[in-house]
Amino acid sequence: MPRRVALPGASELFRSTVPTPAPSPTTADAADESAQATGRVRHDEKITVYVTSAELLLLEQARLTLRAQHGIAVDRGRIVRTAVSLIMADLAERGEESELVQALTEQ
Repeated sequence: MPRRVALPGASELFRSTVPTPAPSPTTADAADESAQATGRVRHDEKITVYVTSAELLLLEQARLTLRAQHGIAVDRGRIVRTAVSLIMADLAERGEESELVQALTEQ
């Protein structure tokens, strides 16, 4: 009696990579989405940000603090996306008085 293992086919292993058409958001919808940080979702865009060793260490310490003291298990990317979302909302709301404008004009 031959011992053959039944393996799953390719269609069972790989999901479709063809994007499904999404309805185009209105300007108000896009503004609402940009003001909110994204959680664990697939992101279509990527950027590379260079940080110093000290900044990376602070980011990792923040991640560990969120986990240890607040029970929030997140990755560094989600922390960064949330921080960007918060600072962009502050800029949209406060303009020249925003923390972003103040920090960048001090440099």
